[in-house]
Amino acid sequence: MNKKEASYYQRIWRWHFYAGLFVAPFLIMLSLTGIVYLFKPQLDNLMYSALMKVEPVHQPLSADQLLAEAMIAMPHASLRKYLPPAAPDDSAQFVVTYHGDELTLFMDPATGTLLGTMDNKWNLQAVARSLHAELLLGTTGDRLIELAAGWGLVLLLSGLYLWWPRKGPGVGGILWPRVNQRGRLWWRDLHAVVGFWGAAFLLLLLLSGMTWTGFWGDQFAAVWNRFPVAMWNEVPKSAPLARSLNQAHEQTVPWAVENTPMPSSQPVDEGHDHGAMNHGEHQGMVMASHRIALQQVVEIANERGVQPGYSITPPVGDSGVYTIALFADDPRNDATLHIDQYSGKVLADVRWQDYGPVAKTVESGVMLHMGKLYGWPHQLAMLIICLMVLASAVSGLWIWWQRRPQGRLAAPPLPATRPPMAGALTVLILLGIVFPLVGLSMVLIGLADTLFFSRRAANVAHAR
Repeated sequence: MNKKEASYYQRIWRWHFYAGLFVAPFLIMLSLTGIVYLFKPQLDNLMYSALMKVEPVHQPLSADQLLAEAMIAMPHASLRKYLPPAAPDDSAQFVVTYHGDELTLFMDPATGTLLGTMDNKWNLQAVARSLHAELLLGTTGDRLIELAAGWGLVLLLSGLYLWWPRKGPGVGGILWPRVNQRGRLWWRDLHAVVGFWGAAFLLLLLLSGMTWTGFWGDQFAAVWNRFPVAMWNEVPKSAPLARSLNQAHEQTVPWAVENTPMPSSQPVDEGHDHGAMNHGEHQGMVMASHRIALQQVVEIANERGVQPGYSITPPVGDSGVYTIALFADDPRNDATLHIDQYSGKVLADVRWQDYGPVAKTVESGVMLHMGKLYGWPHQLAMLIICLMVLASAVSGLWIWWQRRPQGRLAAPPLPATRPPMAGALTVLILLGIVFPLVGLSMVLIGLADTLFFSRRAANVAHAR
């Protein structure tokens, strides 16, 4: 490696170091929470079998009968969502708000017996998902996750540059760790080799995850989540978008329809005050007198061929709609239907065939990300990828910690002469344009490195 190449290498290594120091803790957390959420079906069946499973039922009670039993069990609760049994041995589930908490009530569909409840925000899967999405910090956590994902791209590209073979024959330490190495060199081989083999998978995880972030993901969705305007011409629309049905700890509607408008229901008689009609009823738990029955919505879903596993979100207010939503493991089964709460008319019915090419790609990428498309082999493959990401992140931090002089950050030193960086700068600028939050942070870190860290390192060297 000549002097020019060495200077270039040193500069890239410095950026890789900064990116790794910031991103590695996030990658560790995302890998661990991702593993927990990856095995949600198995863990739920193991931990909550008594709530989720019943003796097979062939003639279940109607949705309205079950709702009445739920009202008796928790008379002051407010209904948020109903999940009909997806199989004969599944319980029925009502998601309610009760004294400020969000709970799921598990009901025996044969008898209406309350099997038990679960706190929707403080169970293993909900906490893992919320940590994975926003660190339990709301918008601040979401932005930090987005920054980490963007800097993960910098880490990946710079890592591939540093990994690229430059000396001598042999692939030890490049394609597999050298078994005869010990100590720091062994960790270095592990970091480089696992990072290389996992690079393409990490890229898929980062890009598919970015589409769900609150800043860049929203802008991306605004550009690409487009449906023919004619789909909404014949129905009145309300202010909220379908994304209002999703939360950090749970997904109701698919990503592809998040930016679609929520239609409005039309009262049968505009002269009636439907809110006044229901002032004596338990809030949210008993359907307004002019609304169609909940069981009718279930029948609409069945008639329309919606696959089992869907949820029904009840109307909010006089102009709200019932929403039937299926965020399916196979996105080709996705369904989002909005139903007029008074007439039962289907105001919108959005399926896979209505998605554009980008929406189809994103939905498929998300299901690949979540390990849901191909059953347990897919889960196993994603587990291996998560373990690879963990190994690369932990080994990188360990290498830094071992070589770090006590009390110092120990960033790789700047080269004596600044090498031409046109290619690398072009890549960084493009990343900064595509991901504005990352671009802004690059500028700030570049300024801090030039104005503070570099001078401090020079002063330490001069003092010695």
